[in-house]
Amino acid sequence: MAAWARWCYRRGLVVLVLWVGGLVGLGFAATAAGADYADVFSLPDTDSTKAVQLMERAFPQTAGDTDTVVWKTESGSVRDADVRARIEPVLAEIGRMPGVGEVAGPYDGDRGAARISEDGRIAYAQITFAELANAIPKSLVEDVVDTARSAERAGLQVELGGQAVARVQEPPTGTAELVGIAAAAIVLFLAFGSLFAMLLPIVVAIAGVGTGMLATTLVSHVVDVPEVAPLLGSLIGLGVGIDYALFIVTRHRRGLLRGMKPQEAAVTALNTSGRAVLFAGGTVCIALAGMLVMNMRFLDGVVVATSLTVVLSVLAAVTLLPALLGMLGTRVLSRRQRARLRAAGPEPAEAGGPAARWSAYVQRRPRAIAAGALVVMAVLAVPVLSLRLGATDQGNHQDTTTTRQAYDLLAEGFGPGFNGPLQVVVDGPAPASLTEEIRALEGVAQVEAAPPANEVTVIQVVPTTSPQSEETDRLIDLLRDEVIPASGAEAHVGGVTAVFKDFASVTGERLPYFVAAIIALGFLLLMVAFRSLVVPLTAALMNLIAAAASFGVLVAVFQWGWGTELLGIGKEGPITAFLPVIMLSLLFGLSMDYQVFLVSRMHEEWVHTKDNARAVRVGLAETSRVINCAALIMICVFSAFVLSGDMEGAMAGMGLAAAVALDAFILRTALVPAAMHLLGKANWWLPAGLDKRLPHLAVEPREAPPAEQPPGPPSVIHGFIRDADGAPVTDVSVALLTPGGRRLDQVVSLADGSYIVAVPGPGPYLLAATAPSYAPHTRQVRAGEGPVVFDVELSEATDDETDPVGHRAGGRP
Repeated sequence: MAAWARWCYRRGLVVLVLWVGGLVGLGFAATAAGADYADVFSLPDTDSTKAVQLMERAFPQTAGDTDTVVWKTESGSVRDADVRARIEPVLAEIGRMPGVGEVAGPYDGDRGAARISEDGRIAYAQITFAELANAIPKSLVEDVVDTARSAERAGLQVELGGQAVARVQEPPTGTAELVGIAAAAIVLFLAFGSLFAMLLPIVVAIAGVGTGMLATTLVSHVVDVPEVAPLLGSLIGLGVGIDYALFIVTRHRRGLLRGMKPQEAAVTALNTSGRAVLFAGGTVCIALAGMLVMNMRFLDGVVVATSLTVVLSVLAAVTLLPALLGMLGTRVLSRRQRARLRAAGPEPAEAGGPAARWSAYVQRRPRAIAAGALVVMAVLAVPVLSLRLGATDQGNHQDTTTTRQAYDLLAEGFGPGFNGPLQVVVDGPAPASLTEEIRALEGVAQVEAAPPANEVTVIQVVPTTSPQSEETDRLIDLLRDEVIPASGAEAHVGGVTAVFKDFASVTGERLPYFVAAIIALGFLLLMVAFRSLVVPLTAALMNLIAAAASFGVLVAVFQWGWGTELLGIGKEGPITAFLPVIMLSLLFGLSMDYQVFLVSRMHEEWVHTKDNARAVRVGLAETSRVINCAALIMICVFSAFVLSGDMEGAMAGMGLAAAVALDAFILRTALVPAAMHLLGKANWWLPAGLDKRLPHLAVEPREAPPAEQPPGPPSVIHGFIRDADGAPVTDVSVALLTPGGRRLDQVVSLADGSYIVAVPGPGPYLLAATAPSYAPHTRQVRAGEGPVVFDVELSEATDDETDPVGHRAGGRP
């Protein structure tokens, strides 16, 4: 990894040209090929799939997309001459448009009479396009909408519904991504204080997501990729792309501030945090691949799109980022930081400030913090007990959209079930008794049997309840379990409502196996990485807690409707059936990132000191700030997808934003360290026999000695610690560090203020001295072949200075 990072650093222009060339080439190819997205919701061996197969046999010629024009008159009837005089010319004009196959209206004799409501105030016409919704030119649909709406006047309302119409009313593509990137840029600038440092994660994420989206467009010609997959891919790609670059840039800046040269800092960052990014990206892809166990073709395309984007985001982080670091040099630091580095030398290796104070507070009160965090998560998880899976439709759109208004008008004029009719598909002629039995059922508004086609009979069943209603689900079960078997016919219940019901049922049945698979895999990876049974077990429990709480938030907002209209995301309804699988995959992958970043630093300290309390305290103090910053960026990116105009995208965005917020701010910053303090040395327990059999995997390996440090005999650095008056200072923690911040030796000064640390060989080192009520002191010392004498003078801490374990300055404890 070090050699690769050094190559990219030195040949930054070559790497940049390769990335730009790749983006341009993929862009031309994707534009020429176009997209071929396909929503394949059918499942093998389900009743609705069998109904679809029979329908394909009955009607082998698939027609284009069918949309609807609905109108309502406030007075009189839609049959009145003045209403017809406005509507009929409009329908005729739409029918003459190139790309429109047929317009079937309510004024077409006896056949059209059924398209007028019983009270005569609402009617509709069906527009059949020559192509499916994805292939219809946007300009054509806009012309249809404008022409139809031109018939409106006072007292006459005209609305349109259907997939093609829904596509033209969506916000412009990229709006959510741009808002998320802008919010992330603000967070990064506040965190880094440097324009160049802010731009680096943004540029890397855009490169990864851009190539991922273009590659997904090409892959859609080979694999069935659903329409929502690119949205989910850009959502997760932006989040992980910015976060991964943030981890590496933070490590690089830390190296510069501790006195390393730019190239050495970049190589060290890639060889440490870069390895962690590779590991984290791999775990995200593995978690996403866990969706394959669900055996759903719809999810296969989601796995391809999201995994491809994550892989390319990781590739951008470990190739493009070091190239850009090489071009910028020390300009990734702010001017103030560069000036302070020149004037005062390297910064102390030990963490200080609010993060260190919080870490010390968690150490002092682990029980109270753990209990409080658990109570918060339990309260948020309560709504998940009423989780109901289903499908969203245009009835969930915002009430200001024409598709929602058309949906409501059809429900008002023809009943709630009109928007989601069921199809009882019979292999052969339908027994007359079957049609009558269905018509007599409670919950059935209308039944109509079409003439047999290719030895298949289709019975259209309109329920009295809406497609998302539980009563409609019970009607489907009644038809399948009692009515159809009693008739003796070979028949199956299909239609969009039945398909989504089967999708939700299969998801519920297979979800426990999916969760078990990804938890087991995550457990094994963490066990190998950290040589512990308790750490991965804790991580698995935390992931389940985070999942329950985030789904609780999702149910409260989208299913119970708490704030949906206020947030501009439409009407409440069931949670989309496939969303739990996708969210759990992403959540487990992202949680693994934070767990690895947090615990790897704790594990490094534990290996060196065997002091669990110190390991947890130092690990939390040094990583909590970057974890919280990374989480805040992901929250901004995910929350922006509420603006996507896609209900599934809005659900995924809000659900993941809630999950990341709870995971980072409550679990990783409070509950995990509190639990590790309570567990003590048991955190790092692994049976000796198992330890010998497990492979060794270094997530963030020990950095190599600096390149300029030649091998030589070991030596020592020794001297005295005194205050400004020359009095000896006792109990001072003195640490010898590499220029990159890795601790080599640590001692405590004696009663006379003396100390002595072991030096592995000649070369530059950092000597850090810290003590309560004194300002941290870090200086670079060059060791030779013999002992080096180095005295340290400590100054009293100012009001804003603290020691690394959180003691407030001003008076010895």
